[in-house]
Amino acid sequence: IGTGGQTGVYYVVGQSICQLVNRDTAKTNVKCNAPSTGASVANLNAIADKQMEMGIAQSDWQYHAYNGSSSFKGKKNDKLRAVFSIHPEPFTVMARTDAKIANFDDLKGKRVNVGDPGSGTRATMNVILAAKGWTDKEFKVASELKPAEMASVMCDNNLDAITYNVGHPNGALKEAAASCDAHLVPVTGEAIDKLVADHSYYAKATIPGGLYKGTDNPVETFGVYATLVTSADVDADRVYTVVKAVFDNFDRFKRLHPAFENLKEEEMIKNALSAPLHEGAIRYYKERGWM
Repeated sequence: IGTGGQTGVYYVVGQSICQLVNRDTAKTNVKCNAPSTGASVANLNAIADKQMEMGIAQSDWQYHAYNGSSSFKGKKNDKLRAVFSIHPEPFTVMARTDAKIANFDDLKGKRVNVGDPGSGTRATMNVILAAKGWTDKEFKVASELKPAEMASVMCDNNLDAITYNVGHPNGALKEAAASCDAHLVPVTGEAIDKLVADHSYYAKATIPGGLYKGTDNPVETFGVYATLVTSADVDADRVYTVVKAVFDNFDRFKRLHPAFENLKEEEMIKNALSAPLHEGAIRYYKERGWM
């Protein structure tokens, strides 16, 4: 299973799945390992080239690989199959309390970090701006700082709000909330509903309350999800074994990382998936009566 960098959640996802699969190796004869990789795009390429059987990929990259769009133009993989989605990596807005920002529309005329060039955050911000008919000019300042720099700049009162496409809880956001009075801002409304309806790789997402100082209640937003993918060429029994290992031990799986804590089975088999489900996964979901 292809994962991501060793400090990231994708690596933990792969290691966690393998840990559960390998408890039953004597019975199933399926052995699992999850090396560190270059994440989504690298994993999708490795699956297409048959160098890996499975991988973790952000849901929008799953869509592009299956449909041959974006940087997968001319490299469409008809054999790509979805297994399940994992945690959301929602578009997240955190604002200084004194900036009086209660929703996304309140960012007009404010100093906002819109994401560093080439990042998923910047890409999602562009999609939202286009959906609302806005540009960067709506903001008093549109800065492009890296995630590691955002917290201190906001807490020094040089920004009113920061944005980040990320799984929760997150270190940079924890630092910001601990260093100055700030809170998460919901990203909702008609334009967002339409984005989710029009793009299979987006889904609604809820950031649980209590993860960050100043945000006690859950906050509604939307975004991409981390997903587990494979190829139609991978044997159905092997995929079934992996899916069974996770969902037969679901409570144990959810304890392996804070980002998994709020996962729900019925959402994981449909949220933000673009490629068709693998037959081995479908077999297990039907056995459980989920399909």
